[in-house]
Amino acid sequence: MGDEQLAAPGALECVRTFVNTRDLELRTDTLAAWLAPHHPVAGDLERAAALREALRAMLLANATGETPAAAPLAVVEDAGRRALLRFDGVRLVPAATGVDGALGELLAVVALAQADGTWARLKACPGENCQWALYDLTRSRTRTWCAAAKCGARTRSRAYRRRVSQAP
Repeated sequence: MGDEQLAAPGALECVRTFVNTRDLELRTDTLAAWLAPHHPVAGDLERAAALREALRAMLLANATGETPAAAPLAVVEDAGRRALLRFDGVRLVPAATGVDGALGELLAVVALAQADGTWARLKACPGENCQWALYDLTRSRTRTWCAAAKCGARTRSRAYRRRVSQAP
């Protein structure tokens, strides 16, 4: 399945792309390249990685229907404080510059998406080694997997093997 079929609308695509700077399946991480135009300094990469994983946890919660844990929410809150988010009369904007400002712009997009209802459609595949961010375009809003034939099939197969091994 092409990544374009998982793309989010408008600015929300930036959040999805940010989360997908880490590919768990391929074991690659392009966060440093994402940060480069923002002139990172000491500590920026670690804070950005923490925010990325906090957003991923929130997207997993969107996919599973569970409430996100407190720790990821605290990371998001801290990033918002560091970005000095403020309302300019039209929208949230970061007063900070550099990496904190760039992360603040992502958080402003998240806030807008939560307000307009598109946030719940941005999800992370709950596949054990996947967790790829995707946008649910289904009418029923029930898409869970990045690809049912890949992650969905793997998970169903593992569950089946577990049930069979536990049968008397």
